[in-house]
Amino acid sequence: MTEGEAAPAAAAGQGSRNLLMRVVAALVLAPLALAMAYAGGWLWAVLVTLACIGLFLEWLMIIGLARDLRVTVPGVASLAVAGICLIAGRIDAALIVLLSGFVVVTLLSSERRNWTGAGFLYAAAAEVASVLVRLDPGSGFLALIFVLLVVWVSDIGGYFAGRGIGGPKLWPRVSPNKTWAGAIGGFALSLAVAAGFAALNLGKAGPLLLLGGFLSVVSQLGDLFESAVKRRFGVKDSSHIIPGHGGLMDRLDGFVAAVVVAAILGFLRGGADGVGRGLMVW
Repeated sequence: MTEGEAAPAAAAGQGSRNLLMRVVAALVLAPLALAMAYAGGWLWAVLVTLACIGLFLEWLMIIGLARDLRVTVPGVASLAVAGICLIAGRIDAALIVLLSGFVVVTLLSSERRNWTGAGFLYAAAAEVASVLVRLDPGSGFLALIFVLLVVWVSDIGGYFAGRGIGGPKLWPRVSPNKTWAGAIGGFALSLAVAAGFAALNLGKAGPLLLLGGFLSVVSQLGDLFESAVKRRFGVKDSSHIIPGHGGLMDRLDGFVAAVVVAAILGFLRGGADGVGRGLMVW
């Protein structure tokens, strides 16, 4: 085998190993997330809080401020206390704590203050939205599963359609591996999820198809947003905590965008206690 032939073979082998690691990690993490989502209550709130603390720390790693204790300590403390408030059902208190945390970390940041504040808001919004969507005892679990499945199939469809079909790049300057074929593949699978929910009489077909397609687009935009942030600071992965996936931000970027938008839609229709119902019942 010549040197020219060896390089593609090595790349293919690396790609196969990476895919295997992704599958194994997903087989471990997906059932855990589903079990916690089903349990709801404090178990789900604890998982969400820990994940959002991780998101904030990874954001600080990307922008080069992870070792600045003046930022990390109050930021982590605020997210943790807000999580305790959410467990206790005090959404108002959680919002006050998070607003205070945002002010503190922004003021104490010695550099890149805007980026620091944006990272805290990113994690805080994900924390509150993830708990609010699950909060409704009637439709919360259904709404959360819908969001999770739409995000997952958008990612899976994008990965396989992008690699299998290829074609024009979606936004090469930000994410050179993403293609229009992958975006359309992920969108199509999200519609299949919505159709499946409708077939099981878990909602009306029209609204679910619109919601599934919309959240798929939002999820993919969330993925591109995270890629743009990493590109801005010359970082490939937010961390290496998840084998084959990189960091928490690499794995949750689409979910963060989708669940925040879903929570806003549900809140506008169902109020703070009925976000799940507002999202799923039309």
